[in-house]
Amino acid sequence: MLPFRAFCGTVLVAVSASSAQAQAPEAQQQKPSMEELLQRIDALQRRAADGDKVIDALKRRVDELESREKHPKSQPATAHREPAAAQKPAQVAVGYPQPVPTAGAVVPPEPIAPQAVPALRPPEAMGSQYDGEGQDALRSDLPGLSLRIPGSQSEVRFYGFANVNGYRDFNGRNQTDAPTVQTIPLAGSPADIQGGDFGLSARFSRIGMDTRTATAWGTLETRVEGDFGGGAPTSTNAVFRLRQGWAELGTEQFRVLVGQANSLWNEGVYETVNFATNLNQSFVRQPQIRAIATLAPGLTGQLSLEMPDTQYTSVAGVFTQNSTPTGFAGLSPAITYVPDLLGRLEYRYDGLVLDMRGLLRELTIRTEGTAAAPPALTRDAVGFGVAGTARFPMRWLSPAFGPDELIGMAYYGQGIGRYFGGNTFGQDALSNIGLPGTVFDFTLDALPTYGATAAYRHFWMPELRSNFVYSYAWQQYPAYALFFVPGSVSATSLNSNMEQAIVNLIWSPFAELRGNTVGTGWLDVGVEYVYSHGNIFGGTAATIPAGAGFATANRVLGSVTMRF
Repeated sequence: MLPFRAFCGTVLVAVSASSAQAQAPEAQQQKPSMEELLQRIDALQRRAADGDKVIDALKRRVDELESREKHPKSQPATAHREPAAAQKPAQVAVGYPQPVPTAGAVVPPEPIAPQAVPALRPPEAMGSQYDGEGQDALRSDLPGLSLRIPGSQSEVRFYGFANVNGYRDFNGRNQTDAPTVQTIPLAGSPADIQGGDFGLSARFSRIGMDTRTATAWGTLETRVEGDFGGGAPTSTNAVFRLRQGWAELGTEQFRVLVGQANSLWNEGVYETVNFATNLNQSFVRQPQIRAIATLAPGLTGQLSLEMPDTQYTSVAGVFTQNSTPTGFAGLSPAITYVPDLLGRLEYRYDGLVLDMRGLLRELTIRTEGTAAAPPALTRDAVGFGVAGTARFPMRWLSPAFGPDELIGMAYYGQGIGRYFGGNTFGQDALSNIGLPGTVFDFTLDALPTYGATAAYRHFWMPELRSNFVYSYAWQQYPAYALFFVPGSVSATSLNSNMEQAIVNLIWSPFAELRGNTVGTGWLDVGVEYVYSHGNIFGGTAATIPAGAGFATANRVLGSVTMRF
């Protein structure tokens, strides 16, 4: 191939020779010499070389930015955020003139390439029930239906799923699609004598919308999410309810969330196809103000002030701030003055998850202005709790284990019953108010509780997996609870110790192995067996004539979930 200068010189000689006769009349005009033309060509070539250097520098900068997007220095462990798809640099045409359309030709419009919004954090990954923000089970890891709002710095994503689940009880008739251990019919009770039944439900189908907007202070993300679980468990006229409605502003290093969201205490622990809050799980959603910060690579810290709710049980029944026992007139004596304070630390590295969380709260009874006796009585108690979760990737022991996980969780606390909705009902605290013979020494006692869960998640193949779970929980009650009326709600709600075992098989035909993890795809079909058992404080003496002092349940359920 000829050098560029030699090639241009040859072309110029040929052009000059072929057009000599045509230009003879103008020969008298002064023309640049061949040497001048070649000098001009050299100047143009030098300019082209300088342009190539600029283009090469731009390409290197684009490659550098792409590498940062694909491999960020630090990802906040809690949020499980996936990196955004790398954007290819725009192709620049150099030295190639665009064709000029002929007369009458139809010029097709130029395609508009989608552009990522600069400085926008990638959307939160859907599908992990294990993350620190407490995402619950069966959330899709697909990106959902997302779009860029034209002419703006915003993106919108719609997500959700349609679900139907069926269940068959083999002990007492539970009459609910979301049973908890503390609601199992007592042995010998009318529901237990009638026997188990079959049911179908679709009321936990869910829909949500995320928006993300780039601002001078970072990404503004909002979420509004609801399902149809607000109605009665056995009703086909499901009632829509708000699950989450919040806004979050900031960067990966620091951001603030306000609104109704999953509690910082939440932890799904293990995967299940049952939409109930199982033993030792926590799925509390409530108004809050939360701060999230990346403290170090893989380490995330969070603090939140969350809505309080004193719940206590006395001889008169189970009280919460917004509800009182049937037949109890007027306002509830349960009251609060300060929000619950929660904190969480989470470390993630190559599939390993170590998580610590804690809470501090105040519980208060104030009888003034209520029907509770004695009047003008105020009692306070302090509640606290700590919990830890460890998630260990079995491939660390041997690659033969694949994406299997070993999971453990344990907790201890006092006055934290309402954060474990599957364990207790109204057992943040007990009070001796109203008991015969109690005249002066009125108390409000935050209840000690502890529990543990162990689980193993095994993948038979990427499309087929099982979870094996065992949970145990225990509550300690003061001796005066033995004097609650036998068979009353107050007495039968005192579950002293409970246990639960779960095994399931989940088929996800569109699952795929992604490195060391499995993306479950948009369809899950699962079958599950759940064994539950609970003992009542005081035994049969506390439960007569409602039934024996224990309850046992065996349930088989199936579920189909299709996500978008």
